[in-house]
Amino acid sequence: MTDDDLRILRNRTFDELAVGQTARIERTLTADDVALFAVLSGDAGPQPPVDAPAAANGASAVIAHGMWGGAMIAALLGTRLPGPGTIHRRQDLRFLAPLKPGEQLAIQVTVTALDPATRGVVLACACTRPDGTIAIEGEAEVIAPDVRIERPRTALPEIRLDAAGNDGLARLLAHVAPLEAIRVAVVHPCDALSLSGALDARDAGLIVPVLVGPRARIEAAAAEAGVDLAGLEIEDAPHSHAAAARAVELARAGKVEALMKGSLHTDELMGAVVASATGLRTKRRVSHCFVLQTPHYPRPFIVTDAAINLAPDLAQKADIVRNAIDLAHVIGVELPKVAILAAVETVTPSMPATLDAAALCKMADRGQIEGAVLDGPLAFDNAVSIAAARTKGIVSEVAGQADILVVPDLESGNMLAKQVMFMGDAASAGIVLGAKVPVVLTSRADPREARMASCAIALMLAHRYRTAPP
Repeated sequence: MTDDDLRILRNRTFDELAVGQTARIERTLTADDVALFAVLSGDAGPQPPVDAPAAANGASAVIAHGMWGGAMIAALLGTRLPGPGTIHRRQDLRFLAPLKPGEQLAIQVTVTALDPATRGVVLACACTRPDGTIAIEGEAEVIAPDVRIERPRTALPEIRLDAAGNDGLARLLAHVAPLEAIRVAVVHPCDALSLSGALDARDAGLIVPVLVGPRARIEAAAAEAGVDLAGLEIEDAPHSHAAAARAVELARAGKVEALMKGSLHTDELMGAVVASATGLRTKRRVSHCFVLQTPHYPRPFIVTDAAINLAPDLAQKADIVRNAIDLAHVIGVELPKVAILAAVETVTPSMPATLDAAALCKMADRGQIEGAVLDGPLAFDNAVSIAAARTKGIVSEVAGQADILVVPDLESGNMLAKQVMFMGDAASAGIVLGAKVPVVLTSRADPREARMASCAIALMLAHRYRTAPP
């Protein structure tokens, strides 16, 4: 498909048609497609295939309603062959195999008969699954237009289901419930907020906290918060710098599997983590990831780096991308789509971020960055809006459906993440990767839910690191 094809709709008049002419589109069926079709049609909802074995709880694999495929065929007839001006008269379909979310389906129509007296056209229709199985077959009858029509494509409105809802944390906690709680060094929890956050995570079965800091101040914070420290291990350290150093020692000795920031400055904690002789460095650059979920976007996504690397160079950005890909894999995204953000979507020598984006994509092409699909430079609107990308003629596997947003620098990333949180109603979690253990790095302004979600992600990472150390 050319850029012109993206911008202009063109039909074929009856006189331009011939038996054997074919049009084809490919479309990945998503869970949102299934749910949206159910909403529009009033159907009871996505159903399991007839031959699917029932799970112990009665659930089974979800499939799409067969008429979703019928709608794709109708769209192909109305936009490609014959195209605009077509009048749909009849559509007879046979549903032979289930349509499953996640599959890339090929929809094709082929002209099989022409009637000059009525401008009638009969077309064979097929919807094919990736393994070559014919899921839908049949034929359609239309009246072809008799005049040439060319018009600009109109960007369709984006309809986004409220997938996040208000139960994102509950679903995350349910997901990690089978995992054994990990020992976590909570560094300098000397105020009620950071101490309560650690104890909330303990009560949720996520962590076994080891409190590292001045005992007297920790006990004062407990009194202020009205919590009981009975049974909790406390590593007495005289001040915040000493607490950070001691927490890192515990991690190096394998006595804790993660660190959690308390009421100390981020640079104090991270300084101890990245210290050349005594820290937790790996071959990777350390970087921070926000995991965000907003009702205005259909899937959770990652913004990186918005807290550690101020103005990363190309090599550092490559590690930032690799860390984010690793995190995406851990949270269940098998092949994440990575958008390298810039102010524009064209490579412009006067804008270094666009050059870095192009270089990162080429590194992925050459196998230097693996496990994801990269594209960039992409402006933010093109990364998250299919309609915006189509309007600009961008052909991309990533545009409009990014799982990871890689920002040019810390300032832009921090502003982006906090705008999404405070103005986009996003739930958030913050985690540092690239060290030998995950580091829960939250802000004093973060709510309880953010601290809990961050601990849940640290739990998943720590369990992964047991078999695949960073």
